[in-house]
This record gives sequence, structure tokens and C-alpha cells, in this order.
Amino acid sequence: MGRSQGGFSTKLHLICDGEGTPLAVAVSPGEEHETQQFVPLMEEATAWPQQPEKLAGDKGYSADWIRDWLQERGIEPVIPYKSNEKGRKKKFDRASYRRRNIIERCVNSLKWFRRVATRYEKLAIHYVGMVTLAIIFRLL
Repeated sequence: MGRSQGGFSTKLHLICDGEGTPLAVAVSPGEEHETQQFVPLMEEATAWPQQPEKLAGDKGYSADWIRDWLQERGIEPVIPYKSNEKGRKKKFDRASYRRRNIIERCVNSLKWFRRVATRYEKLAIHYVGMVTLAIIFRLL
């Protein structure tokens, strides 16, 4: 776990398919940037029935190397540019980006489980276990 100004914090990283079924989950310290978990999480998501055509992410995942990594694998990145980023005038698929709410709804459904929402566990591996258990209960 990492310490921020408000105390300990963590970030939950999640990949889900177009139907909202979680495929991969990771936890990182709060002070670590989102992009550090991108490649390990993408490599963990091997349960896809087929490779996705597009991958949507929020501005936290806006980096040229992520866009290049996705395009090398034939996946179209649907990630908005940050306001201070070069190249932000490029074409952006807003219709596909609107579907990103699927991941937000998935995270919200996991937070119905009190242990996931309040993060009682002190160790990250225990927290990932609780998130995995919440995913299993959600899928039943």
C-alpha cells in the first residue's frame, strides 16, 4: 500500500469485456501512475474469447507508448488526450468512448460488497482476493 496526503491508498485496475464481465484485476499503490499497470494487466487478460477491436480507457492511460502498444497488436485505442498533451487535435472516437461506462458500472457493482468498498484488508494480496471473490459472487 502507498501513503498519500490523506493516508494509505490504493488504485484498483480492472479490464472487462463489452458485457461488463471482469477479465483481469490488479491493485497498485496510490502514488503509482496508472500506466505502470497497463501492460501486466493486458497480458493477464487472456480470457478474451477473441482479441478486442477497440480498447477504451480514461485520460490516466493517455500515453503515446500505450497507443503504440495497442496499435502493434491491432487494437484501436479509444483514449482521450490530456489537455496539455501534444497531438490532442487528432481524431477521437466519441461514440466508442461512451461505452467506457461499462467498466464504471462494473466497479460500482463490485463496491456493493462492503469489504471491497471500504478496503478493510491491510495487504494488497488479501484485497485482490476479496475483489476476486466479489467478482465470483457477481457472476453467479
